[in-house]
Amino acid sequence: MVLGVWNLYMFRNIILPASLLAGTIIGAGIFALPYVFEKAGIFTGLFYLIIFSAVFTLIHLMYADIIVRTKENHRFPGYAEIYLGKFGGRLATLITVIGMIFVLTAYLVLSVSFFNLIFPNIVLFDFYKILIFWLFGSLAVFLGINRLAVSEFLIIIGTATVIFIIFCYGLANFKQVLSTPLLNFSYVFLPYGAILFSLSGRTAIPTLVGYFRKNNQPQIKSKIPIILGSLTPMLIYLVFIFGIISLSETVSEDSVSGLVGRLPSLILTLLGILGIISLFSSYIMIGRNTKKSLEHDFRFPRILIGLIVVVFPLFLYLLGFRSFLELVGIVGGVFVGLAGILIILMWLKAKKTEADRGVILKKVNPFIIYGLLLVFIGGIIYAIL
Repeated sequence: MVLGVWNLYMFRNIILPASLLAGTIIGAGIFALPYVFEKAGIFTGLFYLIIFSAVFTLIHLMYADIIVRTKENHRFPGYAEIYLGKFGGRLATLITVIGMIFVLTAYLVLSVSFFNLIFPNIVLFDFYKILIFWLFGSLAVFLGINRLAVSEFLIIIGTATVIFIIFCYGLANFKQVLSTPLLNFSYVFLPYGAILFSLSGRTAIPTLVGYFRKNNQPQIKSKIPIILGSLTPMLIYLVFIFGIISLSETVSEDSVSGLVGRLPSLILTLLGILGIISLFSSYIMIGRNTKKSLEHDFRFPRILIGLIVVVFPLFLYLLGFRSFLELVGIVGGVFVGLAGILIILMWLKAKKTEADRGVILKKVNPFIIYGLLLVFIGGIIYAIL
């Protein structure tokens, strides 16, 4: 009886909210990791993954602490405006919107790889495949179709299934991982932006903190789920990375293209379908969130908002942003980096206020603060150069 109550408590108060954060973090960024690990070396990739996982654990705790210390509920730009003024609020909105548009472009590019798995024998230019994905995704965003009945749960299940299948097939050839170089100085900075991008879960923090508020529980209870939810993706990523490296003769930038001929056609088709479903649902959610940001923060006319969300991702592709890895690096290095810096600056101001609902993060060593800032500034500089 006691054990059953404890298990229920663990599920409701730790596992469920932690999985909410982990599920948000684990997204399209995972497909860039095997390539950067192989190029930069296993040791280099592990170094970045472990250090940046610790970095984002702190950033997520800082953001949660900002939310707890603030009496009113806001979105990211709202908190930035409270603690950093109107300029900070506008900058946060701009970062969010432009970053999301670049993410949508990355999804367009990645969709080609999954189309190729589903229809390997159909000869069609990549642009037309992107156009098909873009058309249906844009219609769903513009017409307000609610995720096309595809929930966050399906995204998590689909991604988990892909990882599990790849890992199981890769076990037989695990020696290929052992033969991968440990360190390659020529590509030592390559994982920087990709890993930053793949570990950010800022958008899930308000929901996670709100989960405890809605259940009439102290919001400081969100601390352990945030730590667990921030660190779990690191382990899942390693399973995926080692599985892809084991299976691929040459690891491709998108991970999945290199699997052709290495897995049964039925499995490849299944992976393609699961990948497209996950991408499509995420594309709709991100597109709608971008629309809402433009509506609430800039108050643009609805037609203009629709055109920005629908046209700009395709425009960026036509402009030359056609490398999935490049797009992930830009978003991770520049936009995730800027958001991280804003959260640190907000927290430094917010921690001076006393919260009547408890405090998640009381203090952080100044040297750690400088280290966090250095990580994000370094990412921005590398992405720009």
